[in-house]
Amino acid sequence: MVSIEESRSNSTRFSLNRNHHSHSSKTHRFIGRSMRTIRSSFFQHQNHTNTCTFTDNSTSLSENLSDSVVDLRLGELASRNGKSVNYSVASHEELIDLSHAFSDFSACSSDISGELQKLACLPSLEYVNKSESTAGKSENEPEPEPEPCTGFLMRENFSTEIIESISPEDLQPTVKMCIDSLQSASVAVKRSAAAKLRLLAKNRADNRVLIAECGAVPALVPLLRCSDPWTQEHAVTALLNLSLHVDNKILLTNAGAVKSLIYVLKTGTEASKQNAACALLSLALVEENKSSIGASGAIPPLVSLLLNGSNRGKKDALTTLYKLCSVKQNKERAVSAGAVKPLVELVAEQGSGMTEKAMVVLNSVVAIEEGKEAIVEEGGIGVLVEVIEEGSMKGKEFSVFTLLQLCSDSVKNRGLLVREGGIPPLVALSQTGTARAKNMAEQLLRYLRESRQEASTSTS
Repeated sequence: MVSIEESRSNSTRFSLNRNHHSHSSKTHRFIGRSMRTIRSSFFQHQNHTNTCTFTDNSTSLSENLSDSVVDLRLGELASRNGKSVNYSVASHEELIDLSHAFSDFSACSSDISGELQKLACLPSLEYVNKSESTAGKSENEPEPEPEPCTGFLMRENFSTEIIESISPEDLQPTVKMCIDSLQSASVAVKRSAAAKLRLLAKNRADNRVLIAECGAVPALVPLLRCSDPWTQEHAVTALLNLSLHVDNKILLTNAGAVKSLIYVLKTGTEASKQNAACALLSLALVEENKSSIGASGAIPPLVSLLLNGSNRGKKDALTTLYKLCSVKQNKERAVSAGAVKPLVELVAEQGSGMTEKAMVVLNSVVAIEEGKEAIVEEGGIGVLVEVIEEGSMKGKEFSVFTLLQLCSDSVKNRGLLVREGGIPPLVALSQTGTARAKNMAEQLLRYLRESRQEASTSTS
């Protein structure tokens, strides 16, 4: 497993003084992929400051957005007398609405046991079944030793229909037998018992209540630090399934599950890490748990999973980071752990299926000054401009939302946005985007117009 320290050491950031025509491989941006670099050549950087002017060769601008068209649009915006101050308040409210509108990205998207149906907004039965059949297995991992158990614990497969048809009262003796077996000296017996509890807690809420009431949580938590990877995986997934019942969340936190789940994030198999991230997300649905989860050290291993995990692992890390980063201290921890670099890279990877999820988390960390600085240092302004040009409509809204926060109080960032060729796509968005995107693009263009007017005044 790659350590957080190694991840940080490889997280070389862009210099603020980088050549704005270059494309770093760190964000996988390729020359020719976007018209942004072509448009950028129509802006001149003067006296090494952040003030920019248009050249006369405007007829070659992409999207037929010449200087005169841009100026005409800016003039139209400026002519709306008396609306600018009031609009700023309305714009802020719309940004909040935007964040809430896409809060579905805070839901889990996968679970090794298939139990994410209760947390996820979108079902994924086909993927879940595939994950269930391959969980915890890789070419480099040996098969677990045979389980020297009898009766119920000896059975490897069970009919879902049979389990669904048994009442909690009838299952109670079996559940207690499994919990007692978690204390066995045999690793194989503990592994089998954890696997059965995982299965029993998979689909039924009443089973989760029964299993927790019988004392499974404090018996499962120590197994999160078990050296046997299969036992650890069954235990973390069983706890994830149990955590889906709201009353069980406090049982997990009281049993010390948070620090043990973080241990799994650092040491477990890929499947175990994914389920540990989902379990932390489930616990983070309780507001007061967010700060304690972050303070316990969850952010760095989540960032490591974001950097080094599989696609599914990255999605689980993104979702959990989003939920945790609603707390300011966790935003700071995420920036310190190097989260911005992989977030910018994922935003740049159009078509990866994670662009919008990464932008949601980026929108969260941009709320603090350290987050803004890190986004700029990692070349985020140029990447966000490309999303406005080529991204989905949701992506365009997220992008202009982030740029508006970056530029609202920073003349320097406005200059960087202009040098990255941001004005023409913003003008296009202000004319053809959704109502929310139009409003934010217009506000951002007002900021850029103010900077141009101030620059003209200072040079005259």
